[in-house]
Amino acid sequence: IVVCVALGVDMFDCVYPSRTARFGTALVRTGQMRLTSSEFANDHRPLEVGGTGPLKDYTRAMLHTIVTKEPVAASLITLHNLHFMLTLLTEMREAIRANTFPQWVRKFLQDFFPSASPPPCERCPPRWVRDALKAAGIDVEDIFDWSAKEELADMPRDYGRSGKAA
Repeated sequence: IVVCVALGVDMFDCVYPSRTARFGTALVRTGQMRLTSSEFANDHRPLEVGGTGPLKDYTRAMLHTIVTKEPVAASLITLHNLHFMLTLLTEMREAIRANTFPQWVRKFLQDFFPSASPPPCERCPPRWVRDALKAAGIDVEDIFDWSAKEELADMPRDYGRSGKAA
């Protein structure tokens, strides 16, 4: 979504927040959080630390418990995902109006791909992100090691406390 906005897109598929929620996936600043996964069973942190959305008082463990058993879980996560998208788009709109969009994008990418860093680093964000942003006039060459052997997924997965797949 961020890369698309940088390229001038201002209209998006409306089902994304609800479709991902139906599969127990919450959208967070570090990618996707698949709450069906067992690593969240005992994770009593809020869905998004410091979050202000509709699920700010729900823990990851609580959502994990209901996500495969209660149909209402999809509705709850949909509310969160809609809030996430509205907040993200509002931030981008404000950055565009303030003429700070390139700086906002750089910060967003650093938060979104926390396991990538400047050289030397084993992983980098997908190279198409760099190429697309370059076409949009946003330079991100210096914030990641684009020569890294491994490219991260387009939509990183938040693995909870462990930081890795269970």
